[in-house]
Amino acid sequence: MNAVVLLLIGLACMAAGYAFYSKFIAERIYRLQADYATPAHTLRDGVDYVPTNKFVLWGHHFTSVAGAAPIVGPAIAVIWGWGPAFLWVVFGTIFFAGVHDFGALWASVRNKGKSMGMLSGSYIGRRGRNLFLVVIFLLLLMVNAAFAVVISNLLVSTPTSVIPVWGAILVALVIGQLIYRWKVGLLWPSVIGVVVLYAMIWIGSLYPIVLPETVLGLSQRSFWIVLLFLYAGIASLLPVWVLLQPRDYINGLQLFVGLGVLYVAVLIAAPTIVAPAFNEAVPAGTPSIVPLLFVTIACGAISGFHGMVASGTTSKQLDKETDARFVGYFGAVGEGMLSLAAIICCTAGFATLVDWQEVYAKFGGGGVVAFVDGGEALLTSGLGMPENLGATMLATMAILFAATTMDTGLRLQRFVVQEAAEIAGLKVGTLLGTVIALVVCMALAFGAGSDGSGGMVIWPLFGTTNQLLAALTLAVISVILIRKGRNPLFTLVPMAFLLLMSVYALVVQMRTFYDEQNWLLLGMDVVILIAALWVTFEAAIAMRRGRAAEGEDALDADA
Repeated sequence: MNAVVLLLIGLACMAAGYAFYSKFIAERIYRLQADYATPAHTLRDGVDYVPTNKFVLWGHHFTSVAGAAPIVGPAIAVIWGWGPAFLWVVFGTIFFAGVHDFGALWASVRNKGKSMGMLSGSYIGRRGRNLFLVVIFLLLLMVNAAFAVVISNLLVSTPTSVIPVWGAILVALVIGQLIYRWKVGLLWPSVIGVVVLYAMIWIGSLYPIVLPETVLGLSQRSFWIVLLFLYAGIASLLPVWVLLQPRDYINGLQLFVGLGVLYVAVLIAAPTIVAPAFNEAVPAGTPSIVPLLFVTIACGAISGFHGMVASGTTSKQLDKETDARFVGYFGAVGEGMLSLAAIICCTAGFATLVDWQEVYAKFGGGGVVAFVDGGEALLTSGLGMPENLGATMLATMAILFAATTMDTGLRLQRFVVQEAAEIAGLKVGTLLGTVIALVVCMALAFGAGSDGSGGMVIWPLFGTTNQLLAALTLAVISVILIRKGRNPLFTLVPMAFLLLMSVYALVVQMRTFYDEQNWLLLGMDVVILIAALWVTFEAAIAMRRGRAAEGEDALDADA
């Protein structure tokens, strides 16, 4: 099959989903109001609550949610064939991710910018809230610690990406000053910023930065991990308009341009997909496609982390409630487009089926490397791009996605620490909350691996925990819809499916961890499973109560 056909079908379906389905959800289910006073205005503080242009906010939201996972997940899952991965990404984006991300943003905006964890307390109960926060904290721990490891590995393996990755921070700082301090319009800072970023990619491909074997007594990877955490800590303390917003915005533009270049290369090269649509000869040891497909591809189809970003930072910056459709739903579409690109790179970027089978000789054999190598081959054959430049561009894309997610993730973890302290009757300030978040993440990274690789220890649970959190978020949104007397079917159906697949996957993984005598992951698996089932039980009770109180419209009490 020609990859162009797959590309056009996927993009057409996602475009139709945004044009029609998201409009139906916005008008009939969430019922957005242009004149509703959002928390960015009513609670404006110039640090976290800042009214933001919807295009800038979309850039923040898109790049925050689109980390390395929408590349890694599909790049691994195509071992079962490109067909299941393609169907889950496309239809998951339209009917699952878009409704979930959009709904989390809307619900938070209608509740003074509260996070999903705190919203669960308001609509499910205190026990549900406490367990919800446990799941959120563990997921953020996985994201922050593991993404630091992923980025450091790419900085070491692709030293040509060092200059553009760190140079992007300086570009973002300048753009933030231009837009917010000097009130310059978006056009020229956007154009110049993207040009400068791509110029740095070209410069980086010519001048790779290779660190010595040890830096200040640390290995190359360990040094990059420490530097990444220090940067993320500083970034999470700054007002969002100084670095977070402009960095995410300009990265979003650069990354969207990169996706466009990759898509054009596919259209010109018109490569053949060498991988099978349904792989009936999977390598020994490959787990069953059901339920593992639906947790291996989390980001790119639906992700609970998106709900945390939407309700944690994005909701505090939404200028108008009607912007939620573009920021939330189209943000999910953007990530779906990235996962579609990953599927094509990892199935059509190889010369022959034998070459593909060599990479996918075992489960987990794909990943970012398959994306970069396959994408590099497509860029070279389609656009004649030098191999070194193509590899630098794709590695930079992957790193910037992961880095912006880490920026937002650490800020979110600080919010969770402060919320947990508030529940316990304690007062934790911004600086102390950030320090606690940093210490916990670095303790995992270096406590379980002296070279910093410990951040990957609990990664096997990421996909399952992520999907469980998405199901729990949809449960909270469903309770809200029922309380407002609206049809919850459009959130209940994806919630039920995700809950079934995630619990099934947790049980399967539990057996694996037991056989491997991995007591840490087995214990965490049990904790997450109990917490998820308990929150679901509490949500079911809340839904029954909500039907009795239907029409109270509790969400609008603060309007």
